[in-house]
Amino acid sequence: MNNKFSYQKAAFNSEGPIFMGSKRSNANCDICIFGVPYDGTTSFKPGTRFGPDAIRTVSNGLESYCPKLNIDLEEISFSDLGNLEIPIGAPENVIHCVKEATQKLVNLKVKPLMLGGEHSISSGAIEVIASEYPEVIVIQLDAHADLREEWQGTKYSHACAMRRCLEILPSKTIFQLGIRSGTKKEFEELKLNDHFIPLVPGETSNNLRKALAPHLGKPIYITVDLDWFDPSILPGTGTPEPGGFFWQDFEAIVDILKSHKLIAGDIVELSPQIDPSGISSILAAKVTRTLLLLLSNSKCPNK
Repeated sequence: MNNKFSYQKAAFNSEGPIFMGSKRSNANCDICIFGVPYDGTTSFKPGTRFGPDAIRTVSNGLESYCPKLNIDLEEISFSDLGNLEIPIGAPENVIHCVKEATQKLVNLKVKPLMLGGEHSISSGAIEVIASEYPEVIVIQLDAHADLREEWQGTKYSHACAMRRCLEILPSKTIFQLGIRSGTKKEFEELKLNDHFIPLVPGETSNNLRKALAPHLGKPIYITVDLDWFDPSILPGTGTPEPGGFFWQDFEAIVDILKSHKLIAGDIVELSPQIDPSGISSILAAKVTRTLLLLLSNSKCPNK
């Protein structure tokens, strides 16, 4: 019999690997991890359904201490509730499950950190966070704009993730970092609406610092599509795109986010079986550790 944590309709399967240092119970926790093993709309190479457990499995190979943030996982209170039980089939039903799970965690006054899975799931979590915090800003690290109206017969494809988020985001404020692939129409929209934050690999993220300066104190949701990283260091993703970013570039963004209020996030698009070396999963686990520590360092803003 599966051991489940059930929050009304949202159920978590707690069997399987657990992220290093985590508890299974949400009692006295500030942050809760949950996985969404879904890749129903992947359009090139599938396998993101294996992402959440791959991150957990390799996480014990990392140190719990982050020298960049000078915080240790042992100093914070967080849990890993396991994978959300999701229906087979249409992405709309999976997104609805994500909404239910996120709402239950918000009601418990913990910050959710979701492990994907593909990018279509982000809109479910962001819709809940935006209803609680209408001023929330979304920061997207991604190789792709994800602004298509529909793709391969569905409006809920991972290629439409940010389009769906914009529709439900009261602030309409999304900062899209590192985008290097998309249609001409998508890039025209990025530039027209000032969503696009130009970054250059190896340089500091001053453009992001300037963009966030007027929004100091506002809540932030971060979505990290792992194909933002260059495929030379993270080949284990279904839609790799050359010309990406490196760990030092990610740390430059972390330096900026330390001064802001991160309240929730997700890490998506790891396809671990594409990369038999396992290094992609290790990098994803290190991103997870970093976001856990950033979330622990931020107090939830007043609603």
